[in-house]
Formats: sequence, structure tokens, C-alpha cells
Amino acid sequence: MTTWEPARSLEQRKQDVLDRLEKDEDVWVATASPDGEPCLVPLSFVWDRNTLLMCTRRTNPTARNLTPAGEIRLTLGHTRDVVHIEGSAEPVEGRDLATESADAFAAKLGGWDPRNGKSWVYLRVTPRVVKAWREENELPDRELMRAGEWLV
Repeated sequence: MTTWEPARSLEQRKQDVLDRLEKDEDVWVATASPDGEPCLVPLSFVWDRNTLLMCTRRTNPTARNLTPAGEIRLTLGHTRDVVHIEGSAEPVEGRDLATESADAFAAKLGGWDPRNGKSWVYLRVTPRVVKAWREENELPDRELMRAGEWLV
């Protein structure tokens, strides 16, 4: 018999999500090509000004799939502690990225600084929907953000 911890309050779930966005290093990134070919890859990220900032080669499917719609799905955690984010991503050239954002990215990634690399492009993801749950008892209230606004 499986026993679960009591469901977290919505406030606690939101705080747990914000903690993970600050501390986690990698996120699963899902995109699809115009003809529907899925792509799922892990990318390192930094939580920067209420957006996720990632970087990938501009020739990789993840970057190519964002044109023109920019739709993206991100997931943190394992199957028993999920943070699911739906949003839009915009490519940002290194020279156009705010210095403090590029510095924060490089600091979190141990000094790797792609801002001057011609083959790299940053992806700035603005969350529209955030859901978080651990077990079945948290599924009914898993939505914490809708239309870019926190519900709690």
C-alpha cells in the first residue's frame, strides 16, 4: 500500500517551484518542428527576471523549432516531483542580452560564457502556465500560474 505525504498548500508549492527555479541547474526542454517532429533535450538555465534563460547552438533543433511561434514546454524534477512550464521563447543574441543576465548565466554555469560565440543563441522563456505536483493527491490543484499570472 502506498502512503503519500499530505498535499502541500498552494503557497508552499509556489515557494517550492521558485526554490527549484533558483537552485536547479538543468531543465528538460520540449519543442516541435513545423511538421510536428518532437525534440526533447536537457539544457542548463538560470532564473532571471521571472524568465528562464538558456543557451543552445543556433543550428540545434531546439533553436530552429522556435521559429516562428516560439512555443516551448519545460519540465523540472522527476516523475514524483514535477514542475511543468508552458511558455513562449524568444531567441536573444549575446550582444543584445543585458550584461547582468549574461553574467548571471555564466556564473551559474561555472564560467561558461557563450555571449560572444557566433554559433550560440540564448533562449529567454516567459512562463504562461506553471503546474506543480508530487503525487496524485496534488493533481487537482496543480495549476499555479495561468496566462502569466501567479494564482497564489
